[in-house]
Amino acid sequence: MSQTSVLPEILEANAQYVDSFGDKGSLALPPARGFAILTCMDARLDPAKYAGLAEGDAHVIRNAGGRASDDAIRSLVISYKLLGTKEFFVIHHTNCGMEFFTSELMADLLNSSLETAALTDEGFKDVGTGPGSSEGAYINFLTIRNQEDSVREDVARIANHPLVPRSIPIRGFIYDVRTGKLNAVEGATRES
Repeated sequence: MSQTSVLPEILEANAQYVDSFGDKGSLALPPARGFAILTCMDARLDPAKYAGLAEGDAHVIRNAGGRASDDAIRSLVISYKLLGTKEFFVIHHTNCGMEFFTSELMADLLNSSLETAALTDEGFKDVGTGPGSSEGAYINFLTIRNQEDSVREDVARIANHPLVPRSIPIRGFIYDVRTGKLNAVEGATRES
């Protein structure tokens, strides 16, 4: 199966970006607006647009599901401790792919093959041929059963983490992929 690379498109877009880069090279290292967003890697989410950000405004930490993984918390700790952020936002979204499988299913799919699975009416199915790997059984993929609960869990995990000071407000939202609206999640707020 042959795949076409997007490399030429990316390099052309970068060349155009360089032409209009202007004085962005002089932006300060700390985020100008003093906050960080933890959100999903889903391509339908553009934090710069939904939060009104320009380059240099905020730290944006992205992973599958926007979950408060150890690595996401590592980034948040660096953000406040070394770069002075004073507020955190946890933003999950509707129709998230992390709702469509479990860690056990992912481990089974990876064990079967390393090729891309297909999403069918019955859920994800492996359509590849082996070999696979049993290493997926050792990863918690932090899947989502209920969006509001997962936002509350992630806000609580960050709020109660021993490396996160109580002085940092943390707020949880769900972004609606159909409307672009950020909806506050009840019970997913810690004020300083």
